[in-house]
Amino acid sequence: MSIVIITGSAGLIGSEATEFYASAGYKVIGIDNNMRETFFGSEGSTVWNRQRLEEVLGKNYEHHHIDIRRQDELDALFSKYKADISLIIHTAAQPSHDWAARDPYIDFGVNANGTLNLLEASRKHCPEAVFIFTSTNKVYGDRPNTLPLIEGETRWEVEPGHAFEHGISEEMSVDQSMHSLFGASKLAADVLVQEYGKYFNMRTVCFRGGVLSGPKQSGVQLHGFTNYLVKCVMTGAPYTIFGYKGKQVRDVIHSSDVIAAFDAFFRKPLRGGRVYNLGGGPASNVSMIEAIRLTEDISGRKLEYQYVDAARAGDHQWYISDLTRFQTDYPEWQQQYNNIRMIIQGIVEENKDRWRVAI
Repeated sequence: MSIVIITGSAGLIGSEATEFYASAGYKVIGIDNNMRETFFGSEGSTVWNRQRLEEVLGKNYEHHHIDIRRQDELDALFSKYKADISLIIHTAAQPSHDWAARDPYIDFGVNANGTLNLLEASRKHCPEAVFIFTSTNKVYGDRPNTLPLIEGETRWEVEPGHAFEHGISEEMSVDQSMHSLFGASKLAADVLVQEYGKYFNMRTVCFRGGVLSGPKQSGVQLHGFTNYLVKCVMTGAPYTIFGYKGKQVRDVIHSSDVIAAFDAFFRKPLRGGRVYNLGGGPASNVSMIEAIRLTEDISGRKLEYQYVDAARAGDHQWYISDLTRFQTDYPEWQQQYNNIRMIIQGIVEENKDRWRVAI
């Protein structure tokens, strides 16, 4: 049986990938030590999702409580399956640029060193396997904020006629910008994944994600903005908007569309360390103000929120992904959740019992 190894298997993208490949007949080896609870407290815990996976998937899912900073433990696991491993999906991370400043050693250890450990284990034991890395648009730092922006009633937009008017491509420079420590550790990992593809001719790919969303995310204030927003609306918890008049724009992509992109690459992998921007693109994006109004409309509840004028350091004022490069290489991939209302509606419907609010 072909083996798929998934790190962060109880998180949003990891669990979606786990269910997808287990249902497709693969043996999924999940690696997740619930460090999200360390980062974000009990509300960030993914134990509930791991238990759900074990119950639903049975023998097709094997869970390992491994810290990816432990090279010896990863090596032992990879050596057990060797060439039977056909795919590694690496989603485990410290995902918050705010939290990274609290402990740069842990942030870099998880994001950069952990990725290096996985790449080395793959090169040593299964060099022909496909290695998919969930990177981030934060590798561009705050350079998107240098774009010529025009203020509208509810959002910022890029000046018409600009090369990035309809989305930011992979051609944007990652140099000479403020990344946040999180952005720096993810960029280090991103470059490592590229380098292993180029130097060792491995089938590696970096997907630089926008806002990755879906019903199975444990949204918290420091990470997972759409899920956390919906959670606050549904539970009556207060919410804070940080800067840019609440008109900052994000593109949002559903987790199932992310996995479809991963699988497209897995089915037709390219060598040499590929890089793709992956987000909602022009079809699925929203400002903070628009997201609040939309969530209130869908849920029938009002949000209690405050506005803080100071934006988060390194935060994007406007970011929409240009999907052209990936769609050119993989024209069969199409977004199924191609608007933000569909995504928020799904989060509301699938979480109303867990968040104990009748909608």
